Amino acid sequence: MTILDGKKVSNDIKEEIAEHVKAIISKGEKVPHLAAILVGSDGASMTYVNAKVKACERIGFKSTLIELPEYTSEEELLNKIHELNTNDDIDGFIVQLPLPKQIDEQKVLMAVDPNKDVDGFHPTNVGKMALDLPTFLPATPYGIIELLERYQIETSGKNVVVMGRSHIVGRPISILMSQKRKAGDATVTLVHSRSKNLLDITKNADIIVAAIGISEFLTGDMVKEDVVIIDVGITRVPDATKKNGYRLAGDVHFESVSKKASFITPVPGGVGPMTIAMLLKNTLLARDRHNS
Repeated sequence: MTILDGKKVSNDIKEEIAEHVKAIISKGEKVPHLAAILVGSDGASMTYVNAKVKACERIGFKSTLIELPEYTSEEELLNKIHELNTNDDIDGFIVQLPLPKQIDEQKVLMAVDPNKDVDGFHPTNVGKMALDLPTFLPATPYGIIELLERYQIETSGKNVVVMGRSHIVGRPISILMSQKRKAGDATVTLVHSRSKNLLDITKNADIIVAAIGISEFLTGDMVKEDVVIIDVGITRVPDATKKNGYRLAGDVHFESVSKKASFITPVPGGVGPMTIAMLLKNTLLARDRHNS
């Protein structure tokens, strides 16, 4: 069994981007600039955004963090998005989700300029992705594809089961893995909470992407020998043996599934670091497009 080390691969990608940035600086050109809007004080969101800011500093990007209070109105947020859309110094930006209840997330995502949408969530970019046209790929699915490619995992003609149908992970990764690409060309089945005969489907899978949002849902009896496992989930599970009172768990029961898997991502240290790395890659692409 081989651990798919997302932390190592993401560091490799960051080093590659850092070298690219050095070349940009040596030519006297503008360095990439990534901005992030954080509304409220959700702990997980704050941790994630701060990790993005630190990653930018490490590779030589310029970064801007815009923190807005929990009570920010939808109109105020849309005005801030308009400012970033029209700011030529900013190549790409993200609006950290989830947003407070008074704000319509769909309206916010629609307001982001598709040319600066480095999260890849705007309908224009989602449509281009579905048609296999050049665009910003959603960062987490993009990270999964990159991880499979770098570990040279064969996907062509394989049975891939995607567990979860979210617009952020499940749907886009099911589209990408069915397309003619290096980490693609697969036969993809997308399952969710209403799917019947789930055991029959997962036991026939060569590759499983678990993004169903239920802690340790996929167990060893649900998979076949030599399966490749990509665990997207991350949940805090109470654990009295830990100093902080919890441990981090994925959507996969690691102990039982890893005994059968040929490749598996850990939680943490698997898909999570890849998401940030691919966001940076999208920002570099946005900067290059902007300059050209």
